[in-house]
Amino acid sequence: MYDRLTSIAFLKEISADQQGFDRAEIVATLGDRIITLGRDPSCDIAININLYGAVSRRHAEIRPIANKSFQGWEICDLDSANGTLINDRRLYGCYPLNNGDRIQLTKDGPQFIFELESSPDTRVGEDYSRRPQSQITSITLTKLLPIFSTGNDLWQKAYLLPGMTTVGFVVMMFAFLGQPQLFNLTISVYISLAAYYFVYQLCGKNKPWWVILGAAIFTAIILRSPILNLFLWFFYKVLPGNAPTGQVSFVSVLISMFFGAGMMEELLKALPVFLLWFMGLRLGKKWRSRIGISEPLDGILIGAASAVGFTLTETLGLYVPSIVQSVANQTASPEIAQLTGLQLLIPRVLGSVAGHMAYSGYFGYFIGLSVMKPSLRWQILTIGYLSSALLHALWNTSALVNFWLLAIVGGVSYAFLVAAILKAHSFSSKA
Repeated sequence: MYDRLTSIAFLKEISADQQGFDRAEIVATLGDRIITLGRDPSCDIAININLYGAVSRRHAEIRPIANKSFQGWEICDLDSANGTLINDRRLYGCYPLNNGDRIQLTKDGPQFIFELESSPDTRVGEDYSRRPQSQITSITLTKLLPIFSTGNDLWQKAYLLPGMTTVGFVVMMFAFLGQPQLFNLTISVYISLAAYYFVYQLCGKNKPWWVILGAAIFTAIILRSPILNLFLWFFYKVLPGNAPTGQVSFVSVLISMFFGAGMMEELLKALPVFLLWFMGLRLGKKWRSRIGISEPLDGILIGAASAVGFTLTETLGLYVPSIVQSVANQTASPEIAQLTGLQLLIPRVLGSVAGHMAYSGYFGYFIGLSVMKPSLRWQILTIGYLSSALLHALWNTSALVNFWLLAIVGGVSYAFLVAAILKAHSFSSKA
């Protein structure tokens, strides 16, 4: 590969000059020591957190390749939350660097060029993305049967589990044709899992599946327990949560929805988050991070999981049976009634990513933030609780006005959730 005596390696950071041309400024001369890139100030190349918050604290390393003789360098991703790209391709593990390789930390993060030369020029004048493709010199059994040679990559990089899960649910839906309740349960669980998986991938933090499932089941049980009656009494009798009657205005409906839907339901869905936070206080540091609530990403994940349990219970236990019964009474046609129920089920469950999951995940962000900043805990929790309740109330009230306003509120709610996830990455222990 490279001769240690004649080759000099540089890492250049790419930026645009005033005329819009790419400029590359040397940020490191590579030798026989490891160079660390990340937003932690202790890194050799410290990334500006205000410009690139999605970059992990210790994002990647450039290491000398140490064989019998020093031959070159490789870049290794340090299990970063948002990934490292080499020539626009996601890096998994390590990659031996070649002259002109373009390195990017996260999809929209800072870019660098690896160069081997003795007197580097600071202007980028070469298209480094055009690299020669490797040639196949022989046909082996592993090339003909790649499934037997991909190993762990098949699980870790190919999204095999989501694909197999989809196949399983498809088979179940075929099996439950003609059984509306089981069919509706199957399709609603699948859509909920898909929506949650989307949020889970955005968060980029591992959480045990049984903790996530437990949060969803816990909330579903609460909705079937006497605890719900206590919530209903307080928010509908003590507080003005009852829907107004007679001639109503947008503001009067918004107020009732704020107390009766927003505050009540967001507090109810936050119960498993608070419970895990309380349990984490009595666990060691390792288990607190794994099971409990130690940062905003934990709160988002558990809050969104709780919302899944709430959405499924509310949709399958209340809304779908009600509309099926109503349509059946009006049309005397069970088939039309079941079809109408399915038409309601799909948007309610699918929309949870911009609905219940968005509100609960957003409140969960503040719960996790309050754990990291206990001196301001009550102020943080109050802001998170009221803002998530307001988003929830706006969604419910907008449905009474028109669907365009409903779409806007849903988009804003989703934007709030994603913004919370991105901000949580900037001070996450995972990042």
